[in-house]
Amino acid sequence: MHMSQAAHGLTPSPDSAAEQLQRLVDFVRTNSPLFVLTGAGCSTESGIPDYRDSKGHWKHARPVQYRDFVQHHQVRQRYWARSMLGYHRIAAATPNRAHRSLAELERLGVVSALVTQNVDGLHQRASQHNVIELHGSLATVRCLNCDARYSRRHIQSALTESNPALRDYCVNAAPDGDAQLEHADFSDFSIPHCRRCNGVLKPDVVFFGESVPKQRVSAAFSWLQQARGMMVVGTSLFVYSGYRFARFACGNNIPIAAINQGATRADKDFSVKFATNCSQALHNLLCRMQ
Repeated sequence: MHMSQAAHGLTPSPDSAAEQLQRLVDFVRTNSPLFVLTGAGCSTESGIPDYRDSKGHWKHARPVQYRDFVQHHQVRQRYWARSMLGYHRIAAATPNRAHRSLAELERLGVVSALVTQNVDGLHQRASQHNVIELHGSLATVRCLNCDARYSRRHIQSALTESNPALRDYCVNAAPDGDAQLEHADFSDFSIPHCRRCNGVLKPDVVFFGESVPKQRVSAAFSWLQQARGMMVVGTSLFVYSGYRFARFACGNNIPIAAINQGATRADKDFSVKFATNCSQALHNLLCRMQ
């Protein structure tokens, strides 16, 4: 701080973008290979909305809860109607610079493993290899009774054929293939059932209020324990399933860097935070690491 600033009680200006980038580059060079945790902010440039604003507040209505989906037919009707209309955004999305940069950083040996909270499959489509989809994938639908698996594209076709009245609805996209459809009547919406046992079908993703499978969590912790550093990309960490990894890293002296535009649950634990767009930051980081 300059003396004139201190003398007048002024708050020093934040680091410039160039200074933040340099701190991130220095962190990565010192602490590679990295364990990377990504969230919705990594996919916004691909046209998939995120959940929270810069202060961590919800931008949209809260997603359906697992217990409500399992217990109530009308909740499943609401979910599948919105999902039928919102899935097109997920199906049409392509990897952006954030996904491609992380895949290239993996190829360079900078990233050893990546755990994503996203369910869009874009990291794999960008040729990232060591990926754990913590919350599953929208590409698959499973039966809650007999565990039969179906392609989401097949289920999407069945939904569209059974509900022609909704085909031409114009809706605003919401996170994870959802759509904003608040005032529609879902009572006549036809939802698919398992062809094998007529059981309830659910996307093979972890809903809010549902537990992440233990084997995924164990595999992610195994990768984190072998890393020299951790990098958080595009997530507020307000959901515990992701925050637990930052807590573990902090408790085991694994330094953490973050790229996220808004506040996170672990801001006080970061060695470096680059408060900017994920795609641009990762692209610039990659350019400096090559």
